[in-house]
Amino acid sequence: MSNETQTRNPLMTPQDFAILGGGRIAYVKPVRSEDVHSLYPQAPELQPGLHLFALHAADGTPILVTDSREAAVANALTHELETVSVH
Repeated sequence: MSNETQTRNPLMTPQDFAILGGGRIAYVKPVRSEDVHSLYPQAPELQPGLHLFALHAADGTPILVTDSREAAVANALTHELETVSVH
C-alpha cells in the first residue's frame, strides 16, 4: 500500500484508537518542556530544556505530564490504565 493510500485511508481512525482495549490503554511519551503548552494550553510556562513524560490515552488525548516515566506509569495504574510501548 502506498503512503498516499495510507494517508487517505488510515488503518485505524482516531475513534478506533479511542475504543482500543475498552478505553483502558494508554501510552507514555517523552516530551520537552517547550512542547507542554501545546499539549496542555492551560499549563503554566515551564523552564526550557526539561525532559518530561506525558501520559496519553490510546487516541492521543493527553492525560498528564510528569518528570519521570515511572510516575506516568504509576498514574496510569492508579486509573486502571494499561500502558503500552509505541515506536
